Amino acid sequence: MQDVRYIAIEGAIGAGKTTLASKLTVDLAARGVLEQFEENPFLPDFYSDPERYAFQTQMFFLISRYKQQLELNQLDLFHERIVTDYTFQKDEIFARQTLNAADFALYQQFADNLATRLTIPDIIVYLQSDTDRLLRNIRKRGRPYESTIGADYLSRLQDAYLELFWRRRDLRVLIVDSTRVDFLNDDEQFSALRNHIMRPLETGVHYYIPQESLF
Repeated sequence: MQDVRYIAIEGAIGAGKTTLASKLTVDLAARGVLEQFEENPFLPDFYSDPERYAFQTQMFFLISRYKQQLELNQLDLFHERIVTDYTFQKDEIFARQTLNAADFALYQQFADNLATRLTIPDIIVYLQSDTDRLLRNIRKRGRPYESTIGADYLSRLQDAYLELFWRRRDLRVLIVDSTRVDFLNDDEQFSALRNHIMRPLETGVHYYIPQESLF
């Protein structure tokens, strides 16, 4: 089992990926890499008209994420670890949800070729949450283009993440019941989760369930 140097945080929209990634970056003195999703010029149009703008939106994300991930192939001299708030694999998850069969087949050809050139994270921390909490978090941050996101979409998205993790047995995935972990406000809970994340794991799917519920 290898040392944990490249940590990727994943989860559905509103799960707290960026919050956890940012805290880990500071705590571990790591290099933090955050997804630049707001730079996608098609995103607002996609949320208002998904059928029309799905392919453009997805291809922009694919190329943007690929370029950013290429920079992670080597750790820089000033940071021992890297923490990101997304994985390259997430692009396929969203593509399966948004593209029709013909567009997805074309997308897949590009994605498969690009993925061979990228480094796989040492661990993917997946924040699993109930849809009600996800919706509350989405409403709280108040991004206008996310206002149409519903519970059904979030539920399908979380199912798609789990399907990918069980299919890709070459990944190391730690599934965290984030409805029971207040890693933002509770230092003890955050420390316990961080320590678990830093344990070397075999490939496959693993679970982190706190002893006591906070909510």
